[in-house]
Amino acid sequence: MDRRLTTYIMLGMALGVFAGWLVHHFITPGNVTVWPFGISGDLKQFYIDSFNLLSQIFLSLIKMLVAPLILSTIVVGIAHMGDSRALGRIGTRAIAWFIAASLISISLGLVMVNFFTPGVGVDVSHASREAVGEVQELHFFEFILHIFPKNAFDALATNNILQILVFSLFAGVALSAIGERGKPLVRGADALAEMMLQMTGYVMRFAPFAVFGAIAKVVAVSGLGILATYVELVFEFYLSLIVLWVILLSIGGLFLRRRIWRLIRYIREPLLIAFSTASSEAALPKLFEQLDRFGVPRRISGFMLPLGYSFNLDGSMMYMSFATIFIAQAYQIDLSIGQQIVILLTLMISSKGVAAVPRASLVVITGTLAMFGLPVEGVALILAIDQFLDMGRTATNVVGNAVATSVITKWEGMLEVEEPAEQELPHAPSGGVADGAAGLELAADMVSDERGKG
Repeated sequence: MDRRLTTYIMLGMALGVFAGWLVHHFITPGNVTVWPFGISGDLKQFYIDSFNLLSQIFLSLIKMLVAPLILSTIVVGIAHMGDSRALGRIGTRAIAWFIAASLISISLGLVMVNFFTPGVGVDVSHASREAVGEVQELHFFEFILHIFPKNAFDALATNNILQILVFSLFAGVALSAIGERGKPLVRGADALAEMMLQMTGYVMRFAPFAVFGAIAKVVAVSGLGILATYVELVFEFYLSLIVLWVILLSIGGLFLRRRIWRLIRYIREPLLIAFSTASSEAALPKLFEQLDRFGVPRRISGFMLPLGYSFNLDGSMMYMSFATIFIAQAYQIDLSIGQQIVILLTLMISSKGVAAVPRASLVVITGTLAMFGLPVEGVALILAIDQFLDMGRTATNVVGNAVATSVITKWEGMLEVEEPAEQELPHAPSGGVADGAAGLELAADMVSDERGKG
């Protein structure tokens, strides 16, 4: 199933490019009645809206899964972790990794944009004050306050990952503290996690159609020619992302050794989904499933991935530093190394506060430009190709979080025996997702079976 789904997703991407190109070049705007729907309007816009509908249905279904999946996995994971010191140790190591990865990502963005200087010579005459969303001043104290939910149900309803994480931490620790009296709730959360994984399998069957719609819409609206206009910026940014991938995977390889290559193979589907839809949320359920197969216990991934999606957006942070200096170069504003370092630190802090904001990177860039007196209208220079850049940075976020989760698991000595990448994920017993002892016993049984076969 996995291999077929990967093939279908790639086929959907190719067909999406072709269909979008056909609509962009051969369908002229004009009012018609679309049969058999009886819809009167612009035919070209009808096709664009139809493409968009496919991807929006998929994203809505994914958003339906995210909140209960995160809640159940974190609660069950912490409740079964037992030792609160282990939770504190994992959290400390995770934050240390995230800070180091953030510094590497933003610093590499600054180095690469100063090396390539893609903004030098760019025509800024068309960079009017185009609407990119409200410019938000990102205050540190507001961010801290925003972390803590006023209402758990509101956090779940709005898919606020950071607030869900905080509530789940409290709930998991409380269930662990009350012992036997909390077992019914733990079993219920465990069953909820299993149900959400089963639902994820159903939703993922629609992924190739969603990928087709997402790609077709972008190409139908902008055409392939927009890439030629910005070919230098796109090429240099993606080259920088490749360098970041090499760095992250190399650091991961120091811990995982040869298993780093198998990790890459396991996460190829979440990568394709994240790249084609430009949505980290869309890839999250599949990433949970693939890390299960790789051998990461759910009590670790259930804690690490939601935390990473708020604090470890490597691709987004690199993009923000790259884009900010690109705009300064385009307006011929010379920034000293000291000023760039201050911007780097500002981006590192402010990027943590808007994880759930649509086009969050643009919001952070706009706020940073305003904060340092740089031309805010320069955001219009990258707005036209932001979708293409967003695809790359979203896929990079998936890579960064997959490596971080696997490394922390290995660091804790909890990385289990992996399952074959091409098999269907078997239905685990309720303890298989959450119970650490059961998970280790299952791994030991797998090893014994293999030895017996040998």
